[in-house]
Amino acid sequence: MADIVIDRVVKEFGSFRALQEVSLTVKDGEFVALLGPSGCGKTTLLRIIAGLETQSSGRVVIGGQDVSDLSPRKRGLAMVFQNYAVFPHMTVFENVAFGLRMQKAAQAEVKRKVERAAALLHIESYLDRYPAKLSGGQRQRVAVARALAVEPAVLLMDEPLSNLDALLRLEMRTELKAVLREAGTTTIYVTHDQTEAMGLADRIAVMYGGKIEQIGSPLDIYATPATRFVGGFIGSPPMNFIKVQSSHGTARIGDAALPCPATAESLELGLRGEDASLSANGSGIPFDVRVVEPMGSHLLLTGAIDGQLARIVAPPTAKVNAGERVGLTVDPARVTWIDSTTGRALARA
Repeated sequence: MADIVIDRVVKEFGSFRALQEVSLTVKDGEFVALLGPSGCGKTTLLRIIAGLETQSSGRVVIGGQDVSDLSPRKRGLAMVFQNYAVFPHMTVFENVAFGLRMQKAAQAEVKRKVERAAALLHIESYLDRYPAKLSGGQRQRVAVARALAVEPAVLLMDEPLSNLDALLRLEMRTELKAVLREAGTTTIYVTHDQTEAMGLADRIAVMYGGKIEQIGSPLDIYATPATRFVGGFIGSPPMNFIKVQSSHGTARIGDAALPCPATAESLELGLRGEDASLSANGSGIPFDVRVVEPMGSHLLLTGAIDGQLARIVAPPTAKVNAGERVGLTVDPARVTWIDSTTGRALARA
């Protein structure tokens, strides 16, 4: 068993509190992404799990054992960093075998495990090469293979794909997901890239200000954000937030009347760009188009709803021009209502 329990972990640097009683449980074999902007505490939390930082309070439990006071090498985990950190003077074989050599594994076991890890990452033909003769993507595969070769109970990854170009990131993301599913390794993956988190993770923990704002499956977080921050951070384009006037459980914007919660004095309509449709007769929510961007699979329309910035996704065949006013229709079941005072999502009407 390699489940991970992070129990009320606090980390303080002098008077600054980087982590504020963070609690999280990662199940055996699960892939969890820690997602958030720079400075939110995600890397600090990962380093505490790894034993590279010491928490101010709280504890870390791996496989039922409290490892809070154990050194990194005694925690049964491996880590892949943003920097490839491959040894230039060693062949790929020796790079992948490095952790096994440190464990003083027998030569036959080293050979078997290196070859298995190399096969998983499709680098079998590179085992005799030196890193200087590899591309950036191949070097990153070597770093991942080295981590997997020691068959860790837990794999920690700190933005391992951020140094790759867009095409290589897509390729590595696909391979990484397949490899880790086959290996069955419990994985925690730190990233600021929502596309990586959405594509890779079983669950995402969205972090902000040293706290976990929301944790759930990628689709749950996308469809039902718990806070304004989560809705605005997840999605491309991000969720639109429109301040509305409401009365007796109904919000009106132009010709549209939407049922809304009556529990907040100040409401915002949270609307995904793809959840609004252009109305046939121009009725509904008035949208003043300012910019039309053809994106191939769709048009990205930037404009204003009631004077407030909004971005709407339209079919590529839509006939829309900058400077026009069009009408939008929305499904009330697909909108998110935000309490403007607290920034938290409210139960749907």
